[in-house]
This record gives sequence, structure tokens and C-alpha cells, in this order.
Amino acid sequence: MRAFLVDDEPLALKRLTRMLAATGRVEIAGQSADPEQAVQAIQVAKPDLLFLDIEMPGMTGFEMLSRIQPQPFVVFTTAYDQYALQAFGVNSIDYLLKPIEAAQLERALDKIERMRGGSEPRPEIRELLERVAALADPHKQPQYPDRVSSRIGERVEFVELSRVTHFFANDKLTYAATPAKNYVIDHTIQELEQKLDPRKFIRIHRATLLNIDYVHELHAWFAGRMMVRLKDEKRTELSVSRDRVRALKERLGI
Repeated sequence: MRAFLVDDEPLALKRLTRMLAATGRVEIAGQSADPEQAVQAIQVAKPDLLFLDIEMPGMTGFEMLSRIQPQPFVVFTTAYDQYALQAFGVNSIDYLLKPIEAAQLERALDKIERMRGGSEPRPEIRELLERVAALADPHKQPQYPDRVSSRIGERVEFVELSRVTHFFANDKLTYAATPAKNYVIDHTIQELEQKLDPRKFIRIHRATLLNIDYVHELHAWFAGRMMVRLKDEKRTELSVSRDRVRALKERLGI
């Protein structure tokens, strides 16, 4: 892969360049400590992958990315994990917390290669940028629903989201699980992930969207996965896929 690096700290650029070279998996197509100049350089270099710092003088990484078309695959680098908690989790965008570690870098490269090969969906950058803009301006905070509808024949029943422990997909149908019963919902898990408040709901599996208010326990499981036990009377257990463990742990503050 051909990668372009942007970071306003020259030492950070040197360290990341050295680490990427050590992997033997990436060719450095260019680098810049100036986000304004980087925009033009990236348009010329047309890299496959962009390692992009977030907090930079004059222009944030988000602002810079919004000016690049077409957009390459992106791995954000940041010392501020609140960005990851607020904006990245819902979009499955990859990010590296500084100081970057070799294992984290390898994991990020693995994920990008899966996306390039089509075995993992590419995140929607546009939606990420819209969320970041909303977070930056409290007067433009998105409005999230407080209930979802469940249609049964000609009857429509409304389910309060505060009662929903999780959403799950099964046999081509999506269900809202509550302590009382499960309701069929006319939305896919992916649609619900984009529609609902990311501070409350987090995707822990391709077929599961979790309400973090109902998390009771978190247990390590095999093959790098984890298991969540809920607060409901049944003590429901849900599997957390390996690539979503980190986002869930950070959302839970552990």
C-alpha cells in the first residue's frame, strides 16, 4: 500500500515513518507537517492510505479530510481519545492513540487490507465528518429518536428506546429486545446504528447493537472476543466480535 502521512509534529512523522518501514507492508508516498500543503500533495500523490493527525494548527484533520476527493482509506492518529469515543465507534473508523504501538499499527494495517479486499465494509467517512461537525457545534447537535416503531399487520406499536436492551438480527429480520418481549423492527442493524444516539447504542457484532445502559458484566472470551452479560432478568449474554472489543471497552471507560 502507498501511504501519505500528515502530522504537525516532525518527531511523530519520523517515528511513524520508521514504524511503517519496519512492517515491510507500506510504501511512503509522501508526508507533511502542514495540513494546508498536504491537501495539494495528496491530490497529486493519490495514496491508497492516509495516516492523519487530528489536532493541528490552522486546520484539523477532519477539516483537511473534507477537502480531499476522492478520499483514500484513513487511519487517524490522536492523543485525544475522546474523539474516538464520540465519533469513531459508530463508523468503525480506525484510529491510533499516541504514542503509537507496533501491535496497534499492525492491527490497523490488517483492517485496511481487509477493506481493500472487500472482506470488510468500508466506513462512511461523510457521516463521520457530519458527526464531528455536530459535536464541534452544540447548536447543531443531531436529534435522535427516543422510540422505534414495530409494525404487526395493520397495527403499529411504539417501543421506548430506554426499554430496549439490544437490537439483534436473525433470519433476515431485526428485533428490538426488551425485558418483556422482542419486537420486529423495519430497520437493519446498520440503519439503526446510524439512526440512534451513539452515546447510548454501540455495535458489538455485525448482528448486534447494544444499549450500554444495560451492561452488567464484561468477560474475556476465546479468540480475542468478549462476552457481555446484561442487567435484564434473564442475564442475557451477548458476544462481542474481536474487532469491536476495543471500542466497547473505551465506551465503558475500561
